[in-house]
Amino acid sequence: MLPETTASVAANAMNKGDVLATARVAGIQAAKLASTLLPMSHPVLVGNVYVNFTIADTHIDVEASVDTVDRTGVEMEAMMAVTVAALTIYDMCKSTDRTMTIEEVALWEKAGGRSGSWRREVATRTLGADPDDSK
Repeated sequence: MLPETTASVAANAMNKGDVLATARVAGIQAAKLASTLLPMSHPVLVGNVYVNFTIADTHIDVEASVDTVDRTGVEMEAMMAVTVAALTIYDMCKSTDRTMTIEEVALWEKAGGRSGSWRREVATRTLGADPDDSK
């Protein structure tokens, strides 16, 4: 994303309106509708859905958290929220910036459910640190 685009989003100066507010609502709706779009996903009672953004110079990070009291996890609901929020940002900014990409959607943490808790380890290895890495 171009720096001019992130600056316009931060200043709420995009032609289509408030990008982050719209993306937040879209993400919340997506979390609630995940089971209608993902064939193997079970309908669950979605409690709270939080969609937050961090604006950097050349990108916007999107993070979602979903709560439930149901018997299964809500990982797919959270990932749907993030993905649809990112697509909404793209849609609202595409008229001024065609260089944007959506990258690295990943589950970072889950708690509860049959499989218990899980947290992604942060990768600390860099290219070239492993002798088997190629350039």
